[in-house]
Amino acid sequence: MQGVLTGFAVIAVVIGVGYVIGRRGYLGENGREVLTKLAFHVASPALLFVTLARADLSVIFSSRLLVTALSTAAVAGVFVAVGVVRRWGLGRVTIGALCSSYVNAGNLGIPIAVYVLGDASLVAPVLLFQVIAITPIALTVLDLAEARQNASEGRKTPLWQRLGAPLRNPIAVGSLSGVLVSATGLHVPGPIMDPLTLIGNMSVPAVLLAFGISLCGSTLPGRGSDRHPVLLSVALKAVGQPLVAWALASGVFGLRGAPLLDVVVTSALPAAQNLFTYASQYRAGVVLAREAILLSTMLSVPVLVVVAALLG
Repeated sequence: MQGVLTGFAVIAVVIGVGYVIGRRGYLGENGREVLTKLAFHVASPALLFVTLARADLSVIFSSRLLVTALSTAAVAGVFVAVGVVRRWGLGRVTIGALCSSYVNAGNLGIPIAVYVLGDASLVAPVLLFQVIAITPIALTVLDLAEARQNASEGRKTPLWQRLGAPLRNPIAVGSLSGVLVSATGLHVPGPIMDPLTLIGNMSVPAVLLAFGISLCGSTLPGRGSDRHPVLLSVALKAVGQPLVAWALASGVFGLRGAPLLDVVVTSALPAAQNLFTYASQYRAGVVLAREAILLSTMLSVPVLVVVAALLG
């Protein structure tokens, strides 16, 4: 269980530092916004490019990843269906669906994979699947939702701009560029890759610090106007997704032992902190993202311990 506790402890400390920064006002009134923009427009694209440019894309083709993809689609679909019926709005439904299914495969998944599963590479397929498939699709939907909002306010966005939204999104551009480099076998010279690596290393700290700052002055999670989408998202992420992954892995794909533990542990990881960056950037479901990430992170500790005890 050391990996679970170590991973969560590191995240908690950095978020706590962000909270102190917010309380003290060290970065001024716009500190969170600056960190969010830095992560979204500069650091995260660099990190994704470097990660994917060095990745072995062949690892994405496996039955374990198929289980993850199907469980992701299942829980996200449930949230979308409920959100459409309850008319929560396109942007908020998109963020809620992400918080219900998009796991923290990076800064939490890697240490947990090392200490619980014994191999850090086991989270690589999920990480690649999320940044290659889920992120571009979700951000395109958010771009279109933003264009629709602008149109309702009398600020129409030309059709060519809406269709080209994925090509202008820095996260999507960084991810797809990295995939292109990896797929073609291109060699990126050190004088280019080294600065990108250095810049990319700012991504996770910036996201966690911004998240910590956002907690200043906030009420207890799950009690405001976003109570129902928050609780639904957290229930799907903390309980629904690992249960669906277990059912698919054991009942459909016949996985047993270590492979079964791998997919269930991966699915039980909490919602990723970078979802808060997306919500803040598009001003859609910001409270929902913050509270769902916080609650799912807290609940994932006992869930991961139970999963490791039952399947380990």
